[in-house]
Amino acid sequence: MYLYDEIDQRMVDERVRQFRGQTQRFLAGELSEDQFRPLRLQNGLYIQRYAPMLRVAIPYGLLSTRQLRKLAAIARKYDRGYGHFSTRQNIQFNWPKLEEVPDILAELAEVQMHAIQTSGNCIRNTTTDHFAGVARDEIVDSLVWCELIRQWSTFHPEFAFLPRKFKIAVNGAVADRAATYLHDIGLHALRDGDGNVGFRVIVGGGMGRTPVIGTVIREFLPWRHLLTYLDAILRVYNRYGRRDNKYKARIKILVKALGAEVFASKVEAEWSHLEDGPATLIEEEVARIESRFTRPDYAALPADDAWSRGKLVADKAFAAWARRNVHEHKVDGYAAVSVSLKKTGAAPGDASAEQMDAIADLADRYSFGELRVSHEQNLILADVRQSHLYELWQSLRALGLASPNIGLITNIIACPGGDFCSLANAKSLPVADAIQQKFDDLDFQHDIGELDLNISGCINSCGHHHVGHIGVLGVDKHGEEWYQVTIGGNQGLTRPGAPAALGRVIGPSFAREEVPAVVEKLIEVYLEHRDSEAERFVDTVWRIGIEPFKERVYGTHHQTAEDRRAA
Repeated sequence: MYLYDEIDQRMVDERVRQFRGQTQRFLAGELSEDQFRPLRLQNGLYIQRYAPMLRVAIPYGLLSTRQLRKLAAIARKYDRGYGHFSTRQNIQFNWPKLEEVPDILAELAEVQMHAIQTSGNCIRNTTTDHFAGVARDEIVDSLVWCELIRQWSTFHPEFAFLPRKFKIAVNGAVADRAATYLHDIGLHALRDGDGNVGFRVIVGGGMGRTPVIGTVIREFLPWRHLLTYLDAILRVYNRYGRRDNKYKARIKILVKALGAEVFASKVEAEWSHLEDGPATLIEEEVARIESRFTRPDYAALPADDAWSRGKLVADKAFAAWARRNVHEHKVDGYAAVSVSLKKTGAAPGDASAEQMDAIADLADRYSFGELRVSHEQNLILADVRQSHLYELWQSLRALGLASPNIGLITNIIACPGGDFCSLANAKSLPVADAIQQKFDDLDFQHDIGELDLNISGCINSCGHHHVGHIGVLGVDKHGEEWYQVTIGGNQGLTRPGAPAALGRVIGPSFAREEVPAVVEKLIEVYLEHRDSEAERFVDTVWRIGIEPFKERVYGTHHQTAEDRRAA
C-alpha cells in the first residue's frame, strides 16, 4: 500500500479547502454554472440524471481496509448505503448532495484519498493489472511505475486542460490484464536480451464512439526515459489534438489523421529536447517510490497445502469457487482471491456499506489489510494463505459474495446506464440482470466456459462493450431504447493467440426484452461449433466468423422486432 508523504497530504488537504470555497461561492450565486463546471469536474463531481455523482480515485485499484471502511462510512452518511466500483478501478457515489461534497472530500483526505482528476480533460487514474505485485508471470511490479506516473501527472501544469480526457494503463506481466492496446497510452513492461527493464509504448487505442486498437510506436523504451517520453507524447497531443470538436479530440483520432509513423516521428522529435533532461528517472527516485509502499510479511509455506487440496475433493461447491475465483500467486503457499460483486440480482460492481465493511474485515484477517479493485468491477484479496481458502470461502458465501463466476457469462461488466447517467441512451442494469437470470445455472455457466459479456448504456463505452466476447450497446431509436449486439471482441493478450480485438456488429438492434434470448442463441451456436471444451466463445467466433451466429439470431430474413415494428 502506498503511504502519502507530507507533500501528498498537503496537496490533497489544500485541494479540499479550495473546492469548499468554490462550492460555497457557487451556492451563494457568486459563480455561474459555466464557471463552476470545470471546477467541480476537476474534483470528480458530475451532474447526472437525478443527482450529482462523485467519482473517487482509487489509484491503480489499490485500497487499504481503512480506506474501504471510510468508503462504507461515506456511503451510509452521504449516499444511499452503497457505492459502485467502475471499470477504471475507481468508486462512484450516485446520490451525494452538492453542498456536502466538500465534507466527503475532507473525510477522504483523512485516509489518503481524493477525487482529483477523476473527470475533466486531464490525465485520469492510471490503471493496471489487478494482480500486480503477486502474479506468477510478473516482469515488474507495475504498482511502482503507476505511482511514478500518478505523481508526474497530478496537477501537471501542461496537461490540466487537454483536448479531451486521457487514460494510461500499465501492464507489468506477460499476460496483458490491463488492456494496454485500448488506452490513449498503453505501457507493457518487458526485458531486453540483457535483462534490462523497459516498456513497449502503445498509443492511440480507445473505445467510445470510434473504437481503435492502439499502435506500438516504440518497441522498447528503457525505464529511465519513461516520464520524458510520456511528456513528449502528451506535448504532441496537446499541440495537434482537435479542440474544435470534442468527438474528434481524442489522441486516437490524431494518430489516425497523421498516420502512426508521422505521429511517432513527431514524438521522437519532441523527445529529442527532453531525453536525458531533468525528468529522466534515476534508481534513487524509483527506490524512493518503492520505499513508500508497505509490503506483506509473507511466511515460509509449502507450495501446496494438502488440507485445502483435500477440501477441493470433498466439497464440490468449494471446488467450483476455487476453480474460478482463486488465482496463482508468485509466493509459494499463497493465492489471490476474487470477491465477486456479480451475484445474480445485484447491479454489477455495486457493494453495500455492510458488504464493504465485511470485506475489509476479511482483508484484515486474511490478506494483510489490503485489497484491489479490478477493471471487471470485482474486488481482490491478493495475499491469502492457501490454508485459509476454505475458511475464507465460507465467510464470503455467508455474505453472498462467493459467486463462482469469474470469467463466466454472469460476470458481466456494466456501466450504471440510463438508471443514473444523463449521457446514456438506454438502461444497462436491467439487461444485465435479465441475462444473469437466464444463465443462473452454474453447471451451464461452467459448460459454456470463459466468456466476457460487457454492456454499455451509450457509445461512450464505459461498460467496454467493444471488447466483450459478446458486447451489448444501448442505442436510441426515435426516443425508444434498443440494443446493438457485437461479438468477437477481446480486451488483450491474456492467453497465446488472443490479441486485443474489437467486436463486430451482428446486425440490426433488438428490443430490451429480446436481448437475453439473443445471447442464448449465440451461445447455442458456439456450443454446436466449438472444436473442444477448451475453445472459448471468442475463439470460435474468430474461427468460423459471425455468419452462423447471425443466421441463428435473425433467421433467413434477418427479421427482428425492430423490422416487424417498422413493417
